[in-house]
Amino acid sequence: MFEKYYGFSFNPFDKQQLLEKDAFTSNDHKNMVSRLKYLIERRGIGVFTAKPGQGKTFALRCFAKSVEPNLFDMKYISFSTISTIEFYRQFCYALNIEAKFKKVDMFKDIQEKLFSLFKEKRRPLVLAIDEAHELNISILKDLKMILNQNYDSLNCFTLILIGEPHLNNTLDKPIHEALRQRIVIHYDFDGLSNDEIYEYIAHKFNLASASMSILGEGTLTAITSYCHGTPRLIDNLMNESLTLGAQFNKSVIDTEIIMAAINSLALL
Repeated sequence: MFEKYYGFSFNPFDKQQLLEKDAFTSNDHKNMVSRLKYLIERRGIGVFTAKPGQGKTFALRCFAKSVEPNLFDMKYISFSTISTIEFYRQFCYALNIEAKFKKVDMFKDIQEKLFSLFKEKRRPLVLAIDEAHELNISILKDLKMILNQNYDSLNCFTLILIGEPHLNNTLDKPIHEALRQRIVIHYDFDGLSNDEIYEYIAHKFNLASASMSILGEGTLTAITSYCHGTPRLIDNLMNESLTLGAQFNKSVIDTEIIMAAINSLALL
């Protein structure tokens, strides 16, 4: 464990130890959260895409913490590699209604519950579907029909689709034209800029009351070259580098340690 050796109060590169209030507000993070706030007031569909590890789900988690439960009913679905019937059942569970045997019955119950949440309880649903690039064509087609309320004159709930960039390719297909026209917000992550990579690492060090002086000259350049603006890769590399540095009694993490950590991660 490197925490004691380098004076960290905890491991800030372990996602399990990071609280939403301690999030690094990168440009992508701020853009996604601000757009989500607009989206739930407007209602409709929001699509957010990013490469794995760029922080889209964490940004959603931070946003969900800020949602007022008395005003919105926020639900999250992450199991996307399922059949259409299984998706309907999952949707029913999310809405706390009984999952029927037939899809047509579940469709009717779902639409009635969505209308009730919006019109009667004044607490519209906000449904976030993670890993949405895994959704099959039938589910996407049915989501379009579920959104259709009162002869397509009313948006009763907010649908947030979060996935990898090829979700955009899926939505661009002619078969999804009607669904695509209902998209209110569409945001693609850029990843951390070079300046943000330094700020991200400094932010993590600061959270753990550690000094950036333990990073030697040239290490940030090596880190930047490896991570391609992806926070998860930075976390993995920093965790491995600090662990190796402590094992070899290095007072300063130099480029040699960084390269050793990169090689170690390549073998995992």
